Amino acid sequence: MTRLRSLFSRRLFSSVASLRRVVVTGLGAVTPLGCGVEPTWRRLIEGKCGIRAIRPEDLRIDGVDEATLAYTYEQLPSKVAAVVPRGKGQGEFDEEVWLQSKDSKSISAFISYALCAADEALRDANWLPNETEEKERTGVSVGGGIGSISDIFDASKLINEKKIRRLSPYFVPKILINMASGHVSMKYGFQGPNHAAVTACATGAHSIGDATRMIQFGDADVMVAGGTECSIDALSIAGFSRLRALSTKYNATPEASSRPFDCDRDGFVIGEGAGVMVLEAFEHAKERGAKIYAEVRGYGMSGDAYHITQPQNNGKGAMLAMRRAIDQSGLHPNEIDYVNAHATSTPIGDAIEANAIKSVFSDHATSGALGLSSTKGAIGHLLGAAGAVEAIFSVLAIYHGIAPGTLNLEKIDPVFEGAYAPLVHAKKMPIRAALSNSFGFGGTNASLLFSSPTI
Repeated sequence: MTRLRSLFSRRLFSSVASLRRVVVTGLGAVTPLGCGVEPTWRRLIEGKCGIRAIRPEDLRIDGVDEATLAYTYEQLPSKVAAVVPRGKGQGEFDEEVWLQSKDSKSISAFISYALCAADEALRDANWLPNETEEKERTGVSVGGGIGSISDIFDASKLINEKKIRRLSPYFVPKILINMASGHVSMKYGFQGPNHAAVTACATGAHSIGDATRMIQFGDADVMVAGGTECSIDALSIAGFSRLRALSTKYNATPEASSRPFDCDRDGFVIGEGAGVMVLEAFEHAKERGAKIYAEVRGYGMSGDAYHITQPQNNGKGAMLAMRRAIDQSGLHPNEIDYVNAHATSTPIGDAIEANAIKSVFSDHATSGALGLSSTKGAIGHLLGAAGAVEAIFSVLAIYHGIAPGTLNLEKIDPVFEGAYAPLVHAKKMPIRAALSNSFGFGGTNASLLFSSPTI
């Protein structure tokens, strides 16, 4: 079996090597650590946390009396969230610019986050084309995990109130996941592929991976790709709470609530935001003198075929995704210096992923040479945006030579032993290649492998 797999890997690399190379030339982010890539990355490396206690006004329940709002808030077992900072200050998301524009009737919050992140990424890439042919060769692939539950909730109340005729004609366009891509393409006139993945917490990774393949196969020269989410609302928190997926032990100490790989973890912290990359054919980027952050070397996918929310105990789905990304890249596992784990701070999922990573990287992991961390301790779980934001962190780790740490890691899970352990603090180190994992409900798994464009 080992010989067959090695033969398959060589054939796979040979076929992939004939496709166009794809590089990352622009980055944009809206996260709980700040609006913009620079403040987000700086605060991440400094060990800051974007998680706070939620307030009743965070629940996005319009048109209810104070007693109902207070009762709903009191009934929620999880009262922490990773909220995007809003305002007009530096590093804050300005709602007047992105959510209250002339098109605001058809724009919900998750769409506005995507628009903001895409604008930053495009300006970073210096790609705002005017020529028709260039616009036709530029596409968008921005997905979302849930969409706008709060808009659905508000609309549903009209039925109970017998006011259904007052439903906004913009209701459906505001809740459709693909409208994030739609609005980005309309704003800039991009007429290439217009795509939106919806794969729960793997959405952002799948969106970037799918966009990479569109460039590899010649469907576009440039793709704006990523994920977005805005689901901090009463119904979403209640739903995840009923699944017993959220942290409930740290309501009094919010910044300690998301603790990937720690023995005292008790669930994930719901977050919001968006991450967007500009992906580009290497020759196209080189020809126009674009800044290149990293190259997309591998994109692995798999399905657990096991359970609606839990991974297999042996971590097979995660291992398949990682190995497929590595096989596609043509790199040896020992050439990968950093892994940004999916680890969401759930008791079961973190341990299974830790074992899966150890199985895939073997001696490279157990020797301590492999840098490993989960950045969800700082930003919570951004659901459909998680894979995109964490892919950005992986790219920046390569670009700056710094691996982020894992916040709140005080008592390391005994699944780790010896030199195999997650990074507690950010660490300066040469990073030739980095792997970013994203796993979602329904057993959907994705791994993205980035490298320095020079290796």
